[in-house]
Amino acid sequence: MKGFKIPEATISRLSVYSRYLENLYRKGITTVSSADIAQGVGVTSAQVRKDLAYFGEFGTRGVGYNVKELLDHTLKILGLNTTWNMVVVGAGNLGSALCAYRGFRERGFYIVGVFDNDLTKIGKKINEYEVLPIDKLEEVIRENNVEIGIIAVPAAYAQDVATRLVKAGVKGILNFAPTVLNVPDKIIVRSVDLTVNLEVLSFNIRRD
Repeated sequence: MKGFKIPEATISRLSVYSRYLENLYRKGITTVSSADIAQGVGVTSAQVRKDLAYFGEFGTRGVGYNVKELLDHTLKILGLNTTWNMVVVGAGNLGSALCAYRGFRERGFYIVGVFDNDLTKIGKKINEYEVLPIDKLEEVIRENNVEIGIIAVPAAYAQDVATRLVKAGVKGILNFAPTVLNVPDKIIVRSVDLTVNLEVLSFNIRRD
């Protein structure tokens, strides 16, 4: 896979395929066709075959794909055949909601620390997580081999948090702050701006 760029849309669809395959596997279904996958996730069968072709040859013509084998392949490609430790910086409403989301653990992502600089929040618990002072951020990252940091702070503080995450050894950042982060090229950043997504929705609704 190294040496050429995989479209991000393909990676996103691969995640959807893996969830669909997990559902089939739980139901005891052993074989699936590209047409079945396409119908189940809302794309074309040609798109399914094209996406999978980026990563090798799967399935048998006229028979389809072995569900367990294809599921294992997709999980490995997505890096979900292992576990990932994460930290959440920001214990406000958004940070609290992220800590309560059980879907992270189901996919192998584990929160090992929640941080804030608000003295009224430090020491309190969000679900099973005790809110720690931001001064302990680097220590927790290094002791737990954390590779992913989630930023859930106001935009004005996001860059400082990102800089600390990078210096502590984090390799990827999921950024919920509505701002662009300045980080080294080797750091992977995914930004989720909820307002932008709502504005895209409003534009398309108005357009229709």
